[in-house]
Amino acid sequence: MLPAMNGVELFLLGRALMKLGEEALPEPPGGAGRYAGSARLVLIVASDIAAHPDSAVGEIAARTGLPQSQVSTAVARLKEAGSVVTAADPADRRRVLVRQAAEVSERVAQVRAAGIEPALAAALGTEDPRLLGEVTAALDVLARHLLPRNS
Repeated sequence: MLPAMNGVELFLLGRALMKLGEEALPEPPGGAGRYAGSARLVLIVASDIAAHPDSAVGEIAARTGLPQSQVSTAVARLKEAGSVVTAADPADRRRVLVRQAAEVSERVAQVRAAGIEPALAAALGTEDPRLLGEVTAALDVLARHLLPRNS
């Protein structure tokens, strides 16, 4: 039996998976090179919006622990990319609610379609299909159980 993973190992694995995800993302438009740290913030905000549709910016900030100004900037970037839409809160017209866009923009489709195989092979140091398949299957199990899904 394998020894149980502890909190530190889980944290380190999470960081390694974040770095792997960053490597798997397609280059930003305009040839700007790899994503800056601000892209991580955008991904955090996008993940929160997916899990909590129709949230106000302040609610997203409270859940993520990010400053409200950074959440507002991330929402603006996501809106520009066509990933989210905003609408006035019917209960309080001063508040703006954010949710995932019903239609997927071309850029969002491109990012979602990016495969992880090249980044995974680089991280593992091998292109062995058996090992890549094993790790990909393990990631699929984690995603199925841990990621929010809007169906």
